[in-house]
Amino acid sequence: MRLLMLGGTEFVGRAITDAALARGWDVTVFHRGRHEPPDGVTALHGDRTAQDGLAPLADGEWDAVVDTWSAAPSVVRDAARFLKGRVGRYVYISSRSVYAYPTGAGLDETADVVEGSKDDGQVPYAESKRGGELAAIDAFGDSALLVRAGLILGPYENIGRLPWWLTRVARAGRVLAPGPRDLPLQYIDVRDLAAWTLDAVEQRLGGPYNLVSPPGHTTMGGLLAACASTTGSDAEFVWASPEEILKAGIEPWTQLPIWLPPGEDHDTMHQGDVTKALATGLRCRPIEETVEDTWTWLRSVGGQAPQRPDRPVAGLAPETEAAFLGDSGH
Repeated sequence: MRLLMLGGTEFVGRAITDAALARGWDVTVFHRGRHEPPDGVTALHGDRTAQDGLAPLADGEWDAVVDTWSAAPSVVRDAARFLKGRVGRYVYISSRSVYAYPTGAGLDETADVVEGSKDDGQVPYAESKRGGELAAIDAFGDSALLVRAGLILGPYENIGRLPWWLTRVARAGRVLAPGPRDLPLQYIDVRDLAAWTLDAVEQRLGGPYNLVSPPGHTTMGGLLAACASTTGSDAEFVWASPEEILKAGIEPWTQLPIWLPPGEDHDTMHQGDVTKALATGLRCRPIEETVEDTWTWLRSVGGQAPQRPDRPVAGLAPETEAAFLGDSGH
């Protein structure tokens, strides 16, 4: 199989590139040259947002292209049009953020989506991803595969969610643990996303797929226990109720990554229907493996995860955590 990766050097793109190489696929990586691509790829340099930026892709044919773009949809539109007729399938790594909020628990791919346009420039994230989907469909029709990923974790993470928890738990001491302990979590290991995506290319799948683990694949307690076990930490988890945390002004998701209190946000992020992806072969490894491999990778890069410049830094300041644990009477 001949695969063209638009990007392919960071997080999701890197995982798909690695997985394709492991299968013996012929992989071309088109990127700006800011990060080294893996050994074994054909690397082409260019900036797709520049005038004639796609010129290095003027020659060549591929069985599939994978596009992880998450900004202006017009950039996806231009790439899809440029490659039309020379690529078999257009795989767009989208997001479950495209669903109209609040999505409620248990909704599948038929749920309402936000408005979007393939011609949009800079728009909010959900509209960007929807516009990207429409751009892929416009050029490729049924040969456009829309991978609506949920929360993505695993090695090479450049958003900082799981790396923050690992680093915090490894530091030990009293750790604010956002409850309830049995709060169900739904996420996808980036390597499971990569494996399913390549399988989907081989199966010639098209259309939208929610790509995330089944709801309750792990819990908040399971995640933190895996962090403690993996790092060998004797951290003391101090479980606090959502009400206490919110009353203290601590922000779910940003200051306490991954965690959302029970309610609409949690239903939207952690209760999606993935029947369709499971029926087409999605397999999800246990949380322990995701945590362990992320920790191994994190240590291999000196303990400091890369940080995407367009995303806020995740995590709770030590002084905020200390004040909460000291003031809340635990």
